[in-house]
Amino acid sequence: MAHLPDAKRYEKIPYARCGRSGLLLPRVSLGLWHNFGDQDHQSEARELVLGAFNLGITHFDLANNYGPPPGSAEINFGKILKQNLAAHRDELVISTKAGYTMWAGPYGDWGSRKYMLASLEQSLKRLQLDYVDIFYSHRPDPNTPLEETMGALAHAVRTGKAIYVGLSNYGPEQTAAAAKLLREMGAPCLIHQPRYNIIDRKPENGLFAVLEREGIGCIPFSPLAQGILSDRYLEGVPSGSRATRSAFLKSDTVEKHRPMVQKLQLIALRRGQTLAQMALAWVMRQPAVVSVLPGASSVKQVQSNLTAVQSAAFTAEDLQAIDAAVTGTDAAKAGPPI
Repeated sequence: MAHLPDAKRYEKIPYARCGRSGLLLPRVSLGLWHNFGDQDHQSEARELVLGAFNLGITHFDLANNYGPPPGSAEINFGKILKQNLAAHRDELVISTKAGYTMWAGPYGDWGSRKYMLASLEQSLKRLQLDYVDIFYSHRPDPNTPLEETMGALAHAVRTGKAIYVGLSNYGPEQTAAAAKLLREMGAPCLIHQPRYNIIDRKPENGLFAVLEREGIGCIPFSPLAQGILSDRYLEGVPSGSRATRSAFLKSDTVEKHRPMVQKLQLIALRRGQTLAQMALAWVMRQPAVVSVLPGASSVKQVQSNLTAVQSAAFTAEDLQAIDAAVTGTDAAKAGPPI
């Protein structure tokens, strides 16, 4: 059944220009890494996507290997598009990626032209689309010339299979080199998707500077550290939570960070917000960040995430206290985490 969206959806969230481009993205997007595989409830997935769209979220992020099993997230999202949002395709920004293992043999992984373009064709079939808005190289390939991988991205644009291209998990030097190649090929890099959150600050070591210099937008994934930076695990690991069933988030990791998270929770409460809202606002304060990419399991979570956009500015004392919680040092003596 075609979805009738909220007529005031575009008044509910601000949009920001992505790098030096004409594309505006919602300040909060929706990542579909989890909660869209075949093991999840499809009715809840549909409710989540349609609810997010009603709230003004127009950008939905996927990859060929999202699931589980790999590919199922694209299939399930494609069904929602066809059945409920087909009339609104031109209002949506849909992204996918290729770069991690997708099928057996030497042609189903990394960054060869053969794999990248074959994967894109498969993604389009699963999504039931003629094109995606953004096609990413999901990770750099140390054994394939960068020119070949970037050439595959540029080819996707030239053939109309993608409107824009992006990078994910590339370091500063790799990003600068890739951006130069893409610019010369006539398909400038639009966006970069690194891991970035209060705990993992690697992009601060040169990547943000490259993105600002090159005019590339940044959309960090795992801004909540897969839920660690929320109230979900404040008192331990609940039965049935992601940490009990995910290959990427383990109970011992949650327990290791729990004392730190409890300190961060107190800072968030002093600021009048939840820990998740503070963590998202902390990421969004970076000038290069155009949007953040949290996952969600309910429309209620999405609504809560959106309030991070209206967060009060961080004071020097706030930032110092956050750094101290992460480093485990006295706030009066803390410097930024290494």
